[in-house]
Amino acid sequence: MNKHLVVVGGGMVAQRLVEAMRDRDTAGTWRITVLAEEPRRPYDRVALTSYFSGRDADDLALGDPALWDDPLVTLRRDDKVVAVDRSARTVTTARGRTERYDHLVLATGSSAWVPPMEGMDLEGVFVYRTVDDVAALRGYVERLRESGRVVRGAVLGGGLLGLEAAGALQALGAQATVIQVGTHLMSTQVDLGGGEALRRLINGLGVGVRLNAMTTRIRPHRRGGVGRLDLADGGRVDADVVVVAAGVRPRDELARSSGLTVGERGGVVVDDTCLTDDPHVSAVGEVACIRGACVGLVAPGYAMAEVTVDRLLGGAAQFPGADTATKLKLAGVDVASFGDAFGTTPGALEVVWADPVAGVYKKLVLSDDARTLLGGVLVGDASAYASLRPMLGRELPGDPGAYLLPEGGAGAPDLELPDDAGVCSCNNVTAGAVRAAVTEHGCTDVGAVKACTRAGTSCGSCLPLVKKLVGTELAKQGITVSSALCEHFALSRAQLYDAVRVSGVASFTDVIARFGTDAAGRGCDICKPAVASILATTAPAHVLEGERAALQDTNDHVMANLQKDGSYSVVPRIPGGEVTPEGLIAIGEVAKDFGLYTKITGGQRIDLFGARIDQLPAVWQRLVDAGFESGHAYGKSLRTVKSCVGSTWCRFGVQDSVALAVLLELRYRGLRSPHKIKLGVSGCARECAEARGKDVGVIATDKGWNVYVGGNGGFTPRHARLLAEDLDTETLIRTIDRFLLYYVRTADRLQRTAPWVDEVEGGLEGVRAVVMDDSLGICADLDEQMARHVEDYTDEWRATLEDPEKLRRFASFVNAPEVPDPSLAYVPERGQARPATPDERAAAERGEPVLVAGTTLEVRA
Repeated sequence: MNKHLVVVGGGMVAQRLVEAMRDRDTAGTWRITVLAEEPRRPYDRVALTSYFSGRDADDLALGDPALWDDPLVTLRRDDKVVAVDRSARTVTTARGRTERYDHLVLATGSSAWVPPMEGMDLEGVFVYRTVDDVAALRGYVERLRESGRVVRGAVLGGGLLGLEAAGALQALGAQATVIQVGTHLMSTQVDLGGGEALRRLINGLGVGVRLNAMTTRIRPHRRGGVGRLDLADGGRVDADVVVVAAGVRPRDELARSSGLTVGERGGVVVDDTCLTDDPHVSAVGEVACIRGACVGLVAPGYAMAEVTVDRLLGGAAQFPGADTATKLKLAGVDVASFGDAFGTTPGALEVVWADPVAGVYKKLVLSDDARTLLGGVLVGDASAYASLRPMLGRELPGDPGAYLLPEGGAGAPDLELPDDAGVCSCNNVTAGAVRAAVTEHGCTDVGAVKACTRAGTSCGSCLPLVKKLVGTELAKQGITVSSALCEHFALSRAQLYDAVRVSGVASFTDVIARFGTDAAGRGCDICKPAVASILATTAPAHVLEGERAALQDTNDHVMANLQKDGSYSVVPRIPGGEVTPEGLIAIGEVAKDFGLYTKITGGQRIDLFGARIDQLPAVWQRLVDAGFESGHAYGKSLRTVKSCVGSTWCRFGVQDSVALAVLLELRYRGLRSPHKIKLGVSGCARECAEARGKDVGVIATDKGWNVYVGGNGGFTPRHARLLAEDLDTETLIRTIDRFLLYYVRTADRLQRTAPWVDEVEGGLEGVRAVVMDDSLGICADLDEQMARHVEDYTDEWRATLEDPEKLRRFASFVNAPEVPDPSLAYVPERGQARPATPDERAAAERGEPVLVAGTTLEVRA
């Protein structure tokens, strides 16, 4: 029979322990029961702040859901363990369930510490620990904002969690002030110099910071809830919501009640094998007091989980020590700390480089001979973190100071990491394991290496180093890491764009003949849409003009979005969300007459769903006659410019956001790009248009406009980062013009602006130098190109309705009458693909569309 392993707690470390056991226990020696207090399966607490950027609890779930379908694994959610009987080897849950164990693992983690002060029980006071905590915080702030209040937030604690909580308040549209008891922020991770640089960066985001400030009481507001905080020095901070991030305490109550030894400051005392003083009970993660301390980081917890599994399977593993390296996860603020950051090692030397103007502070701690790396602090520019952290305890080649200089300086020598150097501390992956994934397991890209080794699958801070190792190893193996667009073009998309732009070629046939490698000149599903997009900005023409019609993706091919039932959606443009009553009536009448489903979107326009392909011209004729034009929901192009009502209506607005949003949407409509583009304009710092979640976000100030770039939603939500401040409207438009066209010229195929800003040469600073300072000398060319785009814009649907040849592709059949047969049932085609008939093939060879019941048939040679 199987032995029974009971795990108390359903967090990240518990997840890792179960994964490790099922990976290694191939004989099925242990069956596992996980008893979790929360009502959901384990999720990524490290990424909790991303909950405010569009991710939900399901998005945060860890690992493969199939783990919990394993017959040897049972996950019992929302069932808290309330008692442990060590003599009987049983645990009892709040629901009255009793489980007997052969071995018990306590993975109960920690809870937020709430200072014992007056007012902590008021409505509007929150901790920041679980998904339920952040969901409650979000709901409360949103309710306050809906009442028209400017929400003032205060965060108690200036550590990692406190700064992330401040960022969360900002993401919710609230003001934020961080109240720190000590002399500087993140005092556990960075020194005073780094803390001062960090304070300036945090202030630059609009977050207030109060240092050396002790909160003594939270006072209620006369309307109820939180009103203000009183400080020990007699000061006060007005607040509507308070987030407590003052520290954590290990959840060791089960250990105490069952008689296990606990540490002086809490936590279950364990040895280097993670065993307590009961040989049948282990403790892992934040609840474990190992080597005299509890460590509130995920990497040491994962290491403990691996040690415990190894020991239960007969191994001899011991805890390797706590990797206390940390990296702040707050958009716009780059902070990292690793090793002996405070230089406590006897004889340690410190090398410091600081640039207060740029907000950068870097420090390396070295051995007394200035050779061995002992630790470091990086604030404002942590790009060297991934490469330096694995070198802890090793000699640095060359001058250590070179590793602190900014890019473009003297430059540090390349670090050749030894195979045993740790690359991913979260998952205990070494450089050798990454290299072996390439050389022994045939991995040829970062995605395959991640799947093979788990490197970069947790916090992700090691991914730049993993990417570099993979590229270097592939090069050593003689494998070229190609940036080619596809098999038909050896050039990357950016290189091909420049080639097409400079040469002036204006057709796919000429492009592939001159720059391609396909003798037949046919191309593929990758290069044809990419070239179509390039030609749309270098040699503008209608998407259905001549051979360009054959280059488009499915949606562009009929200028509508194909839906799951074979019908199409129609999306008229509503610039800035501004629409007249007559326009609303026209849309409603079209929807009613054609039987279409209507949906108001997050981009402030109205989508009409359910149109047959033969109905599209008639629907658009009605909309064009009513003054609407294509919304380009089908293209890789500008989608919408979202706006609040701004100073025109809102009593908090400081600028006319609607007028600017309309101007920007009309300016950039139809601009084809590597991926879709969304903009947002907020009329004040309350950010009701959620501009920082857009590719380009504009936020009004008393002095003008702040512009942010590189924000994306979708699978990898990202906040936009500040590009420039307090711009007048003319400068703002010119800046956005240049940013968008620089992106269009240099981004990879299907690359959103967020990863592009990270990967383009120089990153955000490089982009700023190009569009603001004309560092490449191309701004005049970019300005001229945008002027041509604005001047040459033509509504694609209006032009289509005026061209009988273009309208022919919207017939249901090659020989369809203009008025559909009312007795004909239109249904999506189902079943297996069939060969084209002779008539269909002949029509296709004449360049005519071949459609059956609204479904395009592809005719192959």
